[in-house]
Amino acid sequence: MEINGKIIELLEEKSGQSSNDTWRKQEYILETEGQYPKKICFMVWGDKIDEFAIKEGENLVISVDIESREYNGR
Repeated sequence: MEINGKIIELLEEKSGQSSNDTWRKQEYILETEGQYPKKICFMVWGDKIDEFAIKEGENLVISVDIESREYNGR
């Protein structure tokens, strides 16, 4: 699924230590275009944060892959 929009906010980058390595994640708020804009939060992990170098005010097309798994019979 592809979503078009504009980055309206960069949330604080978070990092931590796992049993294997150090991790980083950056969350962004994207506002869709159209008559009824929606705000969507998405995140980028690890080295992709620096590779993509997403800035506030930037127009983007993001691709998302939605998946669901069974948990406790649901």
